[in-house]
Amino acid sequence: MNTSVFVGIDVAKRHLDVHILPKNAASRYTNSRAGIGALTKMLQKHRPELVVLEATGRLEIPAAVALCAAGIPVAIVNPRHVRDFARASGQLAKTDALDARVIATYGSALHPDARPMPDSLTLKLQGLLARRRQLVDMVVAEKNRLDRAHPAARKDVREHIEWLGKRLKRADRELNELIKHSPQWRERDARYQSVPGVGPVVSHTLLIDLPELGSISHKSIAKLVGVAPLNRDSGAARGTRSVWGGRTHVRSALYMASLAALRANPVIREHYQKLRALGKPPKVAQVACMRKLLVILNAIAEKNTAWSPQELT
Repeated sequence: MNTSVFVGIDVAKRHLDVHILPKNAASRYTNSRAGIGALTKMLQKHRPELVVLEATGRLEIPAAVALCAAGIPVAIVNPRHVRDFARASGQLAKTDALDARVIATYGSALHPDARPMPDSLTLKLQGLLARRRQLVDMVVAEKNRLDRAHPAARKDVREHIEWLGKRLKRADRELNELIKHSPQWRERDARYQSVPGVGPVVSHTLLIDLPELGSISHKSIAKLVGVAPLNRDSGAARGTRSVWGGRTHVRSALYMASLAALRANPVIREHYQKLRALGKPPKVAQVACMRKLLVILNAIAEKNTAWSPQELT
């Protein structure tokens, strides 16, 4: 008889709803230091095979970090996957307690991989990088407003753009300083930036948002990022292969890097020209270049070496 214990936790800003299988025991804790401490002690008694939480805009991080520190295996999963699982199971109603039960059932049925939580430096870098993206979005929004703004408001918009630019530069300095003071991060950053077309922003995004780089196969890393063409075939119907899903921020960074690489990287430029000569549409060729660039970076991370077109292509 299988007595493995699986736990689902539905995370909200103020509380954590918990469901334990196979006992079907439900409970609620505050999403605070004290509540997470009490939750950890309770789960240590049950010795779960896996605790599953949804990714909820980093609200899940404090609980996940505490559980991992206590030696409890934790998996953070995509909320969309859990909702699809719930629909497939006929669970259409939605409350916090029901969600916790669905998450536990999802973990019991599919056994998502437990992964170690990032260390404190990585969490800090993730926070800074997320803030940098927010600043970039605000700069773009203000520049779009500038053309439509009334003359009386344009001065204020320009001043705000200037202020945001200074904050953006400060965020870049803080990221650079943190990476520079870590030998491991500094070396990986230098290796990534040795690839023509890869600058600091792209390198930092890979370091922080794609820690799996170099530890899994080329096919797996392409699928993880969302640059692997996926089939859409059913019966006699044959659909066009397309890319979707994956890590949006990493894919966006790779897109910008591939544009730069078309000018600066002879390997990527030759790959693009070859695909275009075969009649591939520009967008298809561009995505293929993104994938090739990612494969090169994956090989660099795996071999702990710098860019070398002879060895890595």
